[in-house]
Amino acid sequence: MSKLQFKNVLVLGAGKVGSTVADMIAEYHRIPVTLADLKPGRSVESDRLVRRIELNVESDAELGAALSAHAVVINALPFYLARRVATEAARRGVHYFDLTEDVAATRAIRELSATATSVLMPQSGLAPGVIGMLGGHLAGRFDELYDLRLRVGALTRNATNSLRYNFTWSIDGVINEYCNACDAIVNGQLVSVQPLEGHETFTLDAEAFEAFNTSGGLGTLCETLKGKVRNLDYKTIRYPGHRDAMDFLLHDLRLIERRDLLRQVLEHAVPHSREDVVILFAAASGLREGRFEQETRVGRVFGAPLRGQQRTAIELTTAAGVVGVLELLQEGKLPQAGFVGQEQVPLEQFLATKVGHYYTSLGVAPAAQEHTGEPAHA
Repeated sequence: MSKLQFKNVLVLGAGKVGSTVADMIAEYHRIPVTLADLKPGRSVESDRLVRRIELNVESDAELGAALSAHAVVINALPFYLARRVATEAARRGVHYFDLTEDVAATRAIRELSATATSVLMPQSGLAPGVIGMLGGHLAGRFDELYDLRLRVGALTRNATNSLRYNFTWSIDGVINEYCNACDAIVNGQLVSVQPLEGHETFTLDAEAFEAFNTSGGLGTLCETLKGKVRNLDYKTIRYPGHRDAMDFLLHDLRLIERRDLLRQVLEHAVPHSREDVVILFAAASGLREGRFEQETRVGRVFGAPLRGQQRTAIELTTAAGVVGVLELLQEGKLPQAGFVGQEQVPLEQFLATKVGHYYTSLGVAPAAQEHTGEPAHA
């Protein structure tokens, strides 16, 4: 595949993650970025790489003009706008990436890809996103794969309320993954399981956690591994007690039927926090050379500065997911048209990108980490 030269990139959504994506592209690739939003904020005069513009994506004329002026669009807007932006991008032959966890939006985008002349690659963040690359990587290391368990948590480092939780990313995204059905493979069959179910507890480095089903984290991995794995699931990591409190809100108070009211309650009562940590845990078991074995990966990522601003762990890990695959597309290491799933990306190639260092520990087996004394975080 030939290399692609991108003269500019359009990033839709100037929130915390969208701004981090724009700054990460500017920092590591020196490509001019247009950061667009209804309320984009002011451009910094001295910043020659990131330009902020006002844009209403629900205006056909405004969205079409912005897309036509760029070769690539990264959609960091709320999930319910994914289908609209992807449709317009495909119509104009613009390469499309997004960060959505919404299953319905991804299915719609996949349908668009049948005739697309550009890449359509949704779910390019953390989970879905990099966790799918990790799952695909571990699956390929077994002759016969029995179980693949993928766990991710974006957690506040200092939870003091009864929910044991502060918002570190989108409220709408959290509600969506807590309320929608979840894909899984059980005994070799593709099934739909309920969010908040499948509760489990475990410890990492002597710290207690719980995990439970949430929607969208696997992306298209279930379809890819159907017939190749006995059991596959994805669960969100939280501190113990969170799941029961959310179950009370969603089911005992029936706020799952009033998502607008649920959003108001959570926005009013649960604070946001920039003191966060992202935890990734994956375990695969199966046969290798006739022996039953298990392999695991554990990573912790904390916040760090980027272009003079302190960024949270969830901002960095999400942005790195999409900026890394953008680099692989530019380098000619991905298909250059049609739908691309995250598990199609070789983990080693992603970790070798300019932003792969945020996930360094995922390429190192636990035994090797202990031997070298490397920490399990970037």
